[in-house]
Amino acid sequence: MLQKSLSKKLLTSVLSVYFLLTFVVTCGQVIAEYVNTKDYIRNELTTLQKTFSRSLTRAIWELNTKQTITTAEGLLAIPMIEGIIVRDDSGEIISQLGRSLDILELYDQQLVQEEAIIEDIPSGLFGYTFPLIFEFSGRATQVGDVTLFSSREVVFSRIMLSIYFLIGNAMIKTTFLIILFLMAFRKLLTEPLTQLTEQIEDLQLDDLEGQHIEIETTEHNELKVMEQSFNKLIDKVVQYRKELEHTQKALMISNEKLDQQNLQLEQDVARKTSNLSQAMMDLQQQKYELEKQKLTLTEEVDLRRHTEQELLTKQTEMQRYVDELNMAQERLVSSEKMAALGGLVAGITHDINTPVGIGVTASSFLQERLIQIENAYKDKTLSPKALEEFINDAKQSTSLLTTNLDRASELVASFKQIAVDQASEAVRTINLKEYLGEIIRSLHPKIKNTSHHINLDCPADLTLNLPAGAISQIFTNLIMNSLIHGFDGVSNGIIDIAIKNEDDQVIIDFKDNGNGVTEQQLEKLFDPFFTTKRDQGGSGLGTHITFNLVKQTLSGKIDATSSPGNGLHYHISFPKDMPKPLSIFNN
Repeated sequence: MLQKSLSKKLLTSVLSVYFLLTFVVTCGQVIAEYVNTKDYIRNELTTLQKTFSRSLTRAIWELNTKQTITTAEGLLAIPMIEGIIVRDDSGEIISQLGRSLDILELYDQQLVQEEAIIEDIPSGLFGYTFPLIFEFSGRATQVGDVTLFSSREVVFSRIMLSIYFLIGNAMIKTTFLIILFLMAFRKLLTEPLTQLTEQIEDLQLDDLEGQHIEIETTEHNELKVMEQSFNKLIDKVVQYRKELEHTQKALMISNEKLDQQNLQLEQDVARKTSNLSQAMMDLQQQKYELEKQKLTLTEEVDLRRHTEQELLTKQTEMQRYVDELNMAQERLVSSEKMAALGGLVAGITHDINTPVGIGVTASSFLQERLIQIENAYKDKTLSPKALEEFINDAKQSTSLLTTNLDRASELVASFKQIAVDQASEAVRTINLKEYLGEIIRSLHPKIKNTSHHINLDCPADLTLNLPAGAISQIFTNLIMNSLIHGFDGVSNGIIDIAIKNEDDQVIIDFKDNGNGVTEQQLEKLFDPFFTTKRDQGGSGLGTHITFNLVKQTLSGKIDATSSPGNGLHYHISFPKDMPKPLSIFNN
């Protein structure tokens, strides 16, 4: 019994292809109808511009808001318009009716300068925006813009009848084709195949001679060819049966000859068994030799195991050497920090000497004038003019003392805070602009005898909670690198420090107009002990310390870009708040 008719399977395949083709064509027609209707609506929106733009332009020019809103409501009453937005020359919305998009997000509060098509796929809205130009005395002035919106619902409402017609047409054609195919397949394939199957099942296999099948069809088609081929097959089977009987008789004669050959074969087996015994003895000898080789290999394995143990011991020693090198690197980094602090002390000391020296000179002069006044008073020769001169000299001396002592006090306070921060990793709250000003003042001794200049651009209210010492070391290293390396041979060096506050991140751009570095030097810029001033005492740890402070202590990122002759640019970013400081030595 057939589980699935071949004709049904064939019919199903043909109809499936037809259904798929019909579905694709219908969908294509619907999409084309949708696109054409949508383009037509866009053209109508363009036509509406020519109709209403003049009245809207005059109403906005005359500041007639009521007329503008009335005109917008009239446009919204048109069925194909879903929404409207009217803006004045400042970008402010005068009227926003119906469904619309966020016009500020689309044009960023700027008036459109020319006609444009807009579309938002998620919401299904699309529209047309155009400027409103008022011409007066030969001059054209843009007084605003208008945006008209329609939607896919409007398009579907216009093409719905066409969609129903396309679907109905496809269903009628499909139904007619199914009936036609069923009738054709039943007459041309199903019924002849049924006859063929029934006649084949009725065949008597024991007596095939003279038996044939016959299909009732007047056409010489594939089924007729199958009938003829099957009848020829039956004739061949009858012929083969006769040949089989003849072959069976010949086989009996061959069996008798085979028995004789078996006897001869047994004799050959006995002779070969003797030869096999000799081969077994040879294999035994080879086994003995293999055992000797196994013993030799065992000794070699023991030797290699001993060698492996020695290698492990060497590896342990190498690891100890690496640990010692890491400790040495940490000590070098600490030494570099202390060296930088020492340089800061030397510079500050030189700057403090000047105001202190002036103060000593002023106090000595004042003391001498006091002695002169005292002697004149004791000798009763003190005149009003001498007393007036003394008062003027005292005022000038005290003013000079106050000014220079204040200058020295500022330098000491700035140095004290920077020095404490560089020696500590404590987290504290700082005003970044004021703190960077203190750092730059502490480096004034390095800059004052040069023509170099530092520009600082930082928000005045940017307050951070982080290890202040990391900030001090980072900017000290970067500024000193620019002064020593970047401005080598440069007379008027400029350092630009731009700081931005973006959400929870601080963005720092540090640039100089110095010599820059090559691409090969840039790749090694943050490596420890890399320096271009090795012969002049450079340690190569400044940028390495800076890299670790940004990455580890501040949990940030640092990148550098440069080319020869175009200066060096550092881009640094890190979070504003850093509750826990990290070690700069964890690579």
